[in-house]
Amino acid sequence: MSLENDINQHVFRNEYQKSVLNLIYTFNWMNERLNQRFEPFDITQQQFNILRILRGAGQPLSTLQIRQRMLDKMSDTSRIVDRLIKKGLVKKTVCREDRRLVDVLLTEKGKKLLQHMDELEPEFDAVIQNLNQGEARQLNELLDKIRTANKE
Repeated sequence: MSLENDINQHVFRNEYQKSVLNLIYTFNWMNERLNQRFEPFDITQQQFNILRILRGAGQPLSTLQIRQRMLDKMSDTSRIVDRLIKKGLVKKTVCREDRRLVDVLLTEKGKKLLQHMDELEPEFDAVIQNLNQGEARQLNELLDKIRTANKE
């Protein structure tokens, strides 16, 4: 499967243009496959990301702290948290340090959902199963290099 065939474009201005288009196309391709894996759990990738952040922190976090750790920096963290509250996966508590603020805490139901999803991690990894560990490491280094060089 080649980019040229998938998007029906066989001429690119240069390799840089092709790389950018390849990144965009691959992001969308992977995003679709990951969304399919989240459908049975009735959560989105952003909601999953917040649940994992809370579990990893091991303590309540403010929505600002969650947002700083999220993969999608453009998301509306408060709205996503509210949806997780409606599902019973997280709850809000009054911040101990500043009673004017609210912290978000993972519920038992949220922990159980993550435990169940942990069992399915090999299925999530299968999205890039055709890469070996060395190739995955190299890809990570290249992607980090792109972001590092383009920090604004």
